[in-house]
Amino acid sequence: MAGSSRAVRSIKNVQIALFFYVVNLILQFFSRKIFLNYLGAEILGLNSTAQNLIGFLNLAELGIGSAIAFTLYKPIYQRDIQSINEIVTIQGWFYRKVAGIIIIAACTLMYFFPMIFAKTQLSLWYAYSSFIVLLISALLSYYVNYKQIVLVADQKEYKVTLCVQGGKVLKVILQIIAILFLANGYLFWLAIELLMSFVIAYFLNLTIRKEYPWLVISIVEGKRLNKKYPQIIKKTKQLFIHQISAFALSQTSPLIIFAYTSLTLVAIYGNYMLIISGILLLVKSLFRGMSAGIGSLVAEANKNKIKSFYWECVAVHFWTASVLCFGLFMLTRSFIILWIGEEYVLSQSSLYLLLIYTFLVITRASDYFISAYGLFQDVWAALVEAILNIGCSIFLGFYWGLNGIILGVVLSLFLVIFCWKPYFLFKYGFRESIKEYILKCVKYMLLIALSFIFSYYSYHYFFSIEVNHFIWWIIKMCLCMGIYIVISIPLFLLFDLNLRHFFSRIILFFRRKK
Repeated sequence: MAGSSRAVRSIKNVQIALFFYVVNLILQFFSRKIFLNYLGAEILGLNSTAQNLIGFLNLAELGIGSAIAFTLYKPIYQRDIQSINEIVTIQGWFYRKVAGIIIIAACTLMYFFPMIFAKTQLSLWYAYSSFIVLLISALLSYYVNYKQIVLVADQKEYKVTLCVQGGKVLKVILQIIAILFLANGYLFWLAIELLMSFVIAYFLNLTIRKEYPWLVISIVEGKRLNKKYPQIIKKTKQLFIHQISAFALSQTSPLIIFAYTSLTLVAIYGNYMLIISGILLLVKSLFRGMSAGIGSLVAEANKNKIKSFYWECVAVHFWTASVLCFGLFMLTRSFIILWIGEEYVLSQSSLYLLLIYTFLVITRASDYFISAYGLFQDVWAALVEAILNIGCSIFLGFYWGLNGIILGVVLSLFLVIFCWKPYFLFKYGFRESIKEYILKCVKYMLLIALSFIFSYYSYHYFFSIEVNHFIWWIIKMCLCMGIYIVISIPLFLLFDLNLRHFFSRIILFFRRKK
């Protein structure tokens, strides 16, 4: 019954997340085009830089949220209400301290804004106002929204999605209207950003109170209770280094690009990253709903079931990555031209590097299981990843510009995420040899290579459509993705038992649902 309940909640999380993924992705592309057309690449680049700086300040979170989620899996599985209240109380106590550190750091950082934004022609009020609004939105997570961790750990993330993503849809629509029809559209954009942050926080906490009326938090008790759960501090110390690594991966590239070039190139790079982020959000929407279920599965301590599901996750992540990367390879250039113009197209070499980056990020299935086991002690690996990421990006970027910066990110991902993390999971989680994983990776890469080659030549031999309108782009997308899926699925199903098991599991679930 536990496994069935996990499956039902995971599917529900996926369904809600996918719906909002599609809606938000369409709105993001539409709103970015309007932002570029009406406000310009300079303001867009500045806005992106301000978001990156907020990401830097959020390092002060230290990884407390992930440590709390790991600590909550067992009491939620056992329905231990007292422990849940105590653990979330500790989180609230920690987060108040973090918020104070962020406020002090933000004030210090704003003092240097004249130097940071010295190259821009825009007035500094753009930088200050953007940063302050985004800062207030971020602080709400530490003062108000942190209790959503209970919904996430309890596999009810769809309720969080309804509040947060539903509010985001409304926010983006209002911001589009403001830019299109109001004078000083960016001022209204910022005002809506701020207002909707409070609206989302209100409805999110209303949902939490209805779902868990027994969830009572007393912040003043946090310091005393902290001693009762020493594993939270232990995991937080380990996760802080991992947070630095995650920041280096996701936030530093635009800052380095800005340092070497201009806000305009930051905006152009941001256009591609919006597409890739949309792809990664799709994958996150598909699989994140399973993370709490994996935590519950690990809490059961049935190694055979854990390993069986792990191999299914690895197989489906590799296949999904191949499908999406083939689509990016075939469709990105024509989409950028139709969307915002040929002047915003990056070189093919930059696109190839971004494809490798996307593939490496999507295939990191081991992370779900590492988190479920609480294996965060490899802090040296996170430090190495951050140093490689930033160091290689700065060094290679000096010689090769944007390509060098992206290559630095790819190198750090490959060595630490693709190579080390699976080894770490097998050694300390499964306590088995990594040999089986290596053999399966080789097999998947061969299957992907064959699928790419057959699909590429099949499309160009039978179709090869010239795209000059979005309708033709959609037709090309359907043909490219359809050809790849038709060719790759039989290959994977023929040579891989794990993907067959995964598809069988999905088919069986929907049959039972009927």
